Amino acid sequence: MVEMSVESVRINLATNQRVVILKEPQAERYLFIWIANPEAYSIAMELQGTTSQRPLTHDLLKSVINELGGKMTSIIINDLADDIFFARLVLDANGRHVEIDARPSDAIALAVRFKVPILVEENVLTQAGVTLQEGEAREEPTTAAHRERPSANDNLDVYRDFINNLDALDEFGKSD
Repeated sequence: MVEMSVESVRINLATNQRVVILKEPQAERYLFIWIANPEAYSIAMELQGTTSQRPLTHDLLKSVINELGGKMTSIIINDLADDIFFARLVLDANGRHVEIDARPSDAIALAVRFKVPILVEENVLTQAGVTLQEGEAREEPTTAAHRERPSANDNLDVYRDFINNLDALDEFGKSD
């Protein structure tokens, strides 16, 4: 397994879709996971250190876990099937190891709240990870599929345009 951190939460202004970008700290390897607006908002708020007047769902779940004597130890993004990511919450419940199925967006929102490791199975990174080639500009990543097909570099402009149309969710949690 590879430990990753949340590099950013972004929005594609053209489609209004949100994406959380995970990064391997000691490498230029990234994982893009499309998420819904509420989870993007929840992750962005926690990363910015802001809070809402009332607990968000992920704040509530954190409180419930803590009040019941549980401790989150990590999350694992453990599978990718039919373009759907799968994750597990890893908990210590009074000395008992517990793993709970979760959507990656919810798992990441909890991981940033509990400040626990975000682990990704190597096979998931092999399938969906994005790696920057040496000497390549930061906005020109190639996926594993691109590396396997030399002619895929012809399509790199489409990927570059997509990345350049993403915008950070800097305004989440800020009041006017």
